[in-house]
Amino acid sequence: MHAVILAGGKGVRLRPYTTALPKPLVPIGDQHAILEIVMRQLSAAGFKTVTLAIGHLGHIIRAYVGNGSQWGLRVGYAVEDTPLGTMGPLLTMLDRLPENFLVMNGDILTDLDFAGVLKHHEGSGAPLTIATYAREVKIDFGVLTAVAGSITAFREKPSMDYRVSMGVYGVSRAALAGYTPGLPLGFDELVLDLLGADTPPAAYEFDGYWLDIGRPDDYDRANAEFAGRRSMLLRDDRTERALNELSRTGAQVEEAVELELDEPTPVGAADGRAA
Repeated sequence: MHAVILAGGKGVRLRPYTTALPKPLVPIGDQHAILEIVMRQLSAAGFKTVTLAIGHLGHIIRAYVGNGSQWGLRVGYAVEDTPLGTMGPLLTMLDRLPENFLVMNGDILTDLDFAGVLKHHEGSGAPLTIATYAREVKIDFGVLTAVAGSITAFREKPSMDYRVSMGVYGVSRAALAGYTPGLPLGFDELVLDLLGADTPPAAYEFDGYWLDIGRPDDYDRANAEFAGRRSMLLRDDRTERALNELSRTGAQVEEAVELELDEPTPVGAADGRAA
């Protein structure tokens, strides 16, 4: 399975943090960057290859991620010299992508089943699948309904429920056919075009944990909650288990070496046994 991570944005909403640090590398908790968490989740979900679409401060992301081998992934890069929108970067690499692939923003914290999204997309037959999440929007004002100059209804500071895009998509190459590489293509434009062509996107409804790190409120919440949710967000993490095993093995080797150095070999023990 292949994933494309969109990591080229400037992170304007998180300034001044993103003035010198790309948004996907802002820290979550005491140890991790959000992009590291995403990489580890993709690896644990069975993804093998990843393309990072980079732009703003992309050289820092490249230096941090490298070839992805530390997470058991093979990582390549697509450089965005000018802003191309959400879907525009995909057009520049379309000939190198599989028939169906995952696309996601590089700044979301979630326990979404990424492999499940891609499998759902492949089974749906739709050109695009959008992972959706229920959000409650609170209105800070009393809402009036007026008809012919008369107030007919009033609601005091109501809440409205919507399903919003999570920034995670299953995409078929056919959905992007006909667009010109190098020109901007937004998510909104693609969805409206698909609706106009009577080929609507499929929905993957999700009601678990999801935060958009690009929003200051969500970023603060992510840092406040990460320690308590770490095992949920990094569950079945093969990278973590491998690192723990490597650390354990290394500690055992180091201990054995220390013991060997602390215990002098008896005189006459030519074959390593006491005389």
